[in-house]
Amino acid sequence: MVTGVVWRGGPRPGPLAAAWVVLHRVAMSGGAAVDSVRADARGRFRLAVSRPDTSAIYLVSTWHGGVAYFSAPLPLPPHGTRSADTLFVWDTTSVGPPFGISRRLLTVARPKRDGTRDVLEIIELNNADTRTRVAPDTIRPTWAGAIPRDAIQFQAGQGDFSAQAVTRRGDSVLVFGPIQPGGPRQLTYGYVLPATDRPVTVPIDQPVAELDLLLEDTTARAGAPALVALGVTAIEDRRFARYRAGPVRAGAPVTIEFPRGPFRFERLVPVIAIVAAGALAVGMIIALRKKTSDLGPQTSDV
Repeated sequence: MVTGVVWRGGPRPGPLAAAWVVLHRVAMSGGAAVDSVRADARGRFRLAVSRPDTSAIYLVSTWHGGVAYFSAPLPLPPHGTRSADTLFVWDTTSVGPPFGISRRLLTVARPKRDGTRDVLEIIELNNADTRTRVAPDTIRPTWAGAIPRDAIQFQAGQGDFSAQAVTRRGDSVLVFGPIQPGGPRQLTYGYVLPATDRPVTVPIDQPVAELDLLLEDTTARAGAPALVALGVTAIEDRRFARYRAGPVRAGAPVTIEFPRGPFRFERLVPVIAIVAAGALAVGMIIALRKKTSDLGPQTSDV
């Protein structure tokens, strides 16, 4: 048995009567709804589980204002009743104050054989409003943030937003999913930085309370206002140089300078092409001059 209450947050908080509540079971083999019921006048609900699966987790959900709200995962005992945390719901809006970014973490892997580097970003968003923010339409997102212009192979990762709600447009990441009040709500995505000998600029288009950098190439150099080097740390048998800065204002210069990689023959391809083209041009000029000389006036002995 699972019990709990649905509570409406905001300026006029109180129980949400008659809310439709569903209990879900999530296991390795898949997920399914187990039971559903309407909350009473006080927002209370009671959901039945005949045979709890101790290897699975259970979630309680409800809908309000077109947005689905879920409880924290609930492992259930074989017998007895489990009380779920209060299930908060909120009214929705498509306008409101800017979101706060409490943390932005960039993890940059060491270069691959072709010189490219995988990057994983984790952003923690905070909604200071008392309403859930939703996208006004399919064109304008709930939130947007900048990524390096040269980034390629963008992919949304695991977090508080589904991959279907996160996309890329130009040099910006767009979130179309709802963002509930409070936080933090974690946004995760990855991309690839092309091979380059130039410093990479990390665009800071909005204030960040804390900026963290993890560089697997420990000889790389990071630059940012009031940046602090925190030494080298091991994460899952890999070593990263750690840097931290904050608060970081919008527009602040943040760069990562990588050391020049080992010599690769493909770097000479553009040079070889230019030299070959120059040699071909010189050869053509010499050939034309010779041909002109052969066609000039000739004298003969009489």
